[in-house]
Amino acid sequence: MSKKIEISHRTIIFTVFLGLFLWFLYQIRTILLVLFISLILMSALNPSVKKLEQLRIPRWLAILMIYLLILAVVVLAIGGIIPPLIDQTSTLINQIPFILEKFKVLGVDEKLIASQISQFTTIPANILKFIFNVFSNVVTILGLIVITFYMLMERGNLDKYLVLLFGEDKEKEVKAIIDQIEYRLGGWVRGELALMSFVGVLSYIGYRIVGLEFALPLAILAFVFEILPNIGPTIAALPAILIGLTVSPVQALVVAGVAFFIQQVENSILVPRVMKKAAGVNPLVSILALAIGFKLAGLGGAILAIPTFIALEVIFSAISSSKRFKEA
Repeated sequence: MSKKIEISHRTIIFTVFLGLFLWFLYQIRTILLVLFISLILMSALNPSVKKLEQLRIPRWLAILMIYLLILAVVVLAIGGIIPPLIDQTSTLINQIPFILEKFKVLGVDEKLIASQISQFTTIPANILKFIFNVFSNVVTILGLIVITFYMLMERGNLDKYLVLLFGEDKEKEVKAIIDQIEYRLGGWVRGELALMSFVGVLSYIGYRIVGLEFALPLAILAFVFEILPNIGPTIAALPAILIGLTVSPVQALVVAGVAFFIQQVENSILVPRVMKKAAGVNPLVSILALAIGFKLAGLGGAILAIPTFIALEVIFSAISSSKRFKEA
């Protein structure tokens, strides 16, 4: 005789409301994404705003000054980097048949090299396409700027809002979690930008010194791949070494030496100094987070994977610590 399974009204109501809640979150996913990106930007910019406030500059003016500085950097970068980048990348793509012919003479598998080069040349294009898609939505980008501005403005009133949302008994606990998320997210963003800029600039200088063609697109590739811990610089160096090999084996060794030198300087000098106050994320965990993010949401998911992991790690760590404290 089969046992009758009974489902309570409370379970049914809970399931229905949970389904409606998840459906609602899915419908507003774009808004949630903008809020999360704004949180990341706020975490990165807030320390600079605080330093300007210490100089007796009003908070709104400090935020505006930082916004104008970022705008100036973006405009200069677009004006100074994009035109030669497009020119050199186009030249590189046009010369791929000649590069493949040289590899054929050297006895290297032509099809293998062609597939590898095609993969590398599509990566910057995909990144630029993603950035264009994000920035082409004027409403989204304006919303991002405005929300980040107000988050920075209202950061000092966080205690008041937390009391309203969670009550006085939970206010300190939640504030500690938010402060830790801000500290780690901000540290990670600033640290990664510093490392990426260092590797990109030094790669460009090094490639120019040794006379390597297409120094700018190869340096941009090094800049982009720096976000991948440990394996990123190695992957970015491969196209440069292959192009050096088309000149001579000696040129390839020299280019490999430049890439190795940059990596050693980064790992022994820059990483300990820049990342000591940043979020320490295990390299293996970073790679897994990037892979999962890319699988779930493409390039955008990969970009937001590590910040998401950092936020979740802080939250779960705080919950776990709270439970252990209560049990003790």
